[in-house]
Amino acid sequence: MKTYCVGGALRDELLGLPVQDRDWVVVGATPEAMQAQGYKSVGRDFPVFLHPQTHQEYALARTERKSAPGYAGFVFHADPAVTLEEDLARRDLTINAMARGDDGVLIDPYGGRADLAARIFRHVSPAFAEDPVRILRVARFAARFVDFSLAPETLALMREMVAAGEVDALVAERVWQELARGLMEARPSRMFELLRDCGALQKLLPEVARLWGVPQRADYHPEVDTGVHVMMVVDMAAQLGTPLPVRFAALTHDLGKGTTPADVLPRHIAHEQRSVTLLGPLCERLRVPAECRDVARLVARYHGDIHKIDQLRPDTVLKVLEACDALRRPERFAQIVLACEADYRGRLGWGERHYAQAQVWRDALSAARAVDAGALARECADPREIPAHIRAARVAVLTPIVRPDSVR
Repeated sequence: MKTYCVGGALRDELLGLPVQDRDWVVVGATPEAMQAQGYKSVGRDFPVFLHPQTHQEYALARTERKSAPGYAGFVFHADPAVTLEEDLARRDLTINAMARGDDGVLIDPYGGRADLAARIFRHVSPAFAEDPVRILRVARFAARFVDFSLAPETLALMREMVAAGEVDALVAERVWQELARGLMEARPSRMFELLRDCGALQKLLPEVARLWGVPQRADYHPEVDTGVHVMMVVDMAAQLGTPLPVRFAALTHDLGKGTTPADVLPRHIAHEQRSVTLLGPLCERLRVPAECRDVARLVARYHGDIHKIDQLRPDTVLKVLEACDALRRPERFAQIVLACEADYRGRLGWGERHYAQAQVWRDALSAARAVDAGALARECADPREIPAHIRAARVAVLTPIVRPDSVR
């Protein structure tokens, strides 16, 4: 019985990156032997155990055989005769197919260390094509390791997988899990660009895929192409260190531009509401969490208004705050404004511009929330007048913030 550290921990260690978790493979053992040493069985589909002290995962060396379409269609085989090299051969990329034993010697049968040095993602074997989740994982790695490139033969294999319908067998929860993790990486655009290059984006997110090639007004969007703009926005959201709901909103805020009638391009009249309409089925299809869905919907609908606060009347500003439920949920409204900042600055040559609108909205919300609605309600003899009385007071405090010239 021998134990080896494997996978991402070694990859990150060799890259000089912090190691979060370590995975282990045990060769020459049986489930009974593991349990006899105090390991707790937690594997549902194949033998995985938790160490009695560290609680790290230890998996028995195993091989696998494709038995059905999709990422779950495998039969696993684990017994003491399975070698370390056989176990590593079933892994996705060469940079994840290395191991290190107790003696500290690196075991690298598939050239992972050389590919690390060359900054290349390369599949270990043709077995890569049997698991469509690997397409998503490689795309996510591209968003994390921004100086790596994809080996041409691996891209070709991924395209073959898409053409064979493997991506169609992915379950929504797993797709969302990988997309969400990729959105939280350093440069999310690389994930979507790789998915687009292999054809998977058109299958998984056709609403996003159709944005490339859609022109915009060059005076507002020097990058012109809507797909290019959206990629710049998600990267700006990452640069700003935003949470997942903001990054998902950045990805989906302009979906409606993909359905703008050709005869009115490059103007995108009413694209905001079309974006909201497209978001509903997308979020349902991918089982997007409610928090991400709701922020994305509000950003899609109101980002145009939020950009042009200097052109809005105070009562319209209040309507936007109310529609976003900002008075009750200021933290969420702060995320909405962050997504709008990413949209504003995610344009060619605009990355360093100051988004002055953010502070105006913060001031407006603070002023509107400071109005004592309870005290105003007590002033009204007729309860039916209460909503209008409170609204008038809020509009009054918003006026010097939104339209300071009108009160001079």
